[in-house]
Amino acid sequence: MSIRGKAFIAGAYEHPGRELPDHSIPRIHAEVALGALADAGLTLVDVDAYFCAADAPGLGGLAMADYLGLRVRYTDSSDMGGSVYLSHVGHAAAAIAAGKCSVALITLGGRPRTTSLRAPGQLMGAPPEAGFEPVFGLNVSAVYALAAARHMYRYGTTSEQLAEIKVAASLHAQHNENALLRKPVTVEQVVSSPMVSSPLHRLDCCVVTDGGGALVLVNEDIARGLDRRCVKVLGHGEAIEHSHGGWQDITVTGAVRSGRDAFDEARVTPADVDYVGLYDSFTVTALLAIEDLGFCAKGEGGRFVLDGALQAPHGVLPFNTDGGSLCNNHPANRGGMTKIIEAVRQVRGEAHPAVQVPGCEIALAHGTGGWLTTRMGNATVILGREDA
Repeated sequence: MSIRGKAFIAGAYEHPGRELPDHSIPRIHAEVALGALADAGLTLVDVDAYFCAADAPGLGGLAMADYLGLRVRYTDSSDMGGSVYLSHVGHAAAAIAAGKCSVALITLGGRPRTTSLRAPGQLMGAPPEAGFEPVFGLNVSAVYALAAARHMYRYGTTSEQLAEIKVAASLHAQHNENALLRKPVTVEQVVSSPMVSSPLHRLDCCVVTDGGGALVLVNEDIARGLDRRCVKVLGHGEAIEHSHGGWQDITVTGAVRSGRDAFDEARVTPADVDYVGLYDSFTVTALLAIEDLGFCAKGEGGRFVLDGALQAPHGVLPFNTDGGSLCNNHPANRGGMTKIIEAVRQVRGEAHPAVQVPGCEIALAHGTGGWLTTRMGNATVILGREDA
């Protein structure tokens, strides 16, 4: 069963806060839920399906349904790290297409900037790699640096090329009044910033923020009756990639498979895409996604991003026009939600005028959860205008 054209994003909302010491995590989830529903012209009473991930407190969907007063007949609390909210869009669209629900709410909320994240494994036990990787000093920045170093060795990619991704994000963020970092930076500033894990510099890394976001998906009948421009879900794909017992090419991500499935279902190609929202936990994360989603050949990402290719509104491939995770917002250390929210703004024509892509008809949002070089969850969603 294809989900193409069966579900519509009617509401999207990003919390304006980046430091929220006076908010509980349930409160953040509630505020973004109400914001997305208001954007859609709906209320909590209309919701009959709820989707959340491990950032939700307690038993996730059970706790939040109680807190929000929801009466749902469908729920999903699966997790793939920061990409899961794009995965949930696909799951919600499939549930709507199957008639399991008609109004699906997806929420994200967290406070990593003002409090520590929940200790890994606290609820579900230690993962199987716990005795093999952390003991050797492996951490998040190190695994992404491994991918960057390998790409540089194999394809000649340079730190200056990676820096172009940060530069584009910063040029966009200056127009976002809620962005954590609004000052544009240069390539020279990126490569001269302190080294975090060679070859990645401080400015190659995403921000850490409190906050959250939410989406509301509806079926065609409800979308038709709303006084709101909705965005059609055209295609979805997801894939888990891992080390394959040591045989993994660490310059390749699951976007190869998730992107292929999303494009096939949407019946479009990379050449049809007007705007991309790419997970940018680090500059190399976005670079690999550009290649693996088919916007350029493998190994050519470094050259592809030169000469303002990613800069809106007239670049070859405008990306992350809100400033992305590199400059704007990485709520709960899970940036997939904001990628699809800005993609919705672009298709609606509601991005900031300085970065709105003219005539944006097709947008792609892609998330990379987990960690490059070890195990990752990848999800790709392709969106189109309501009348597409």
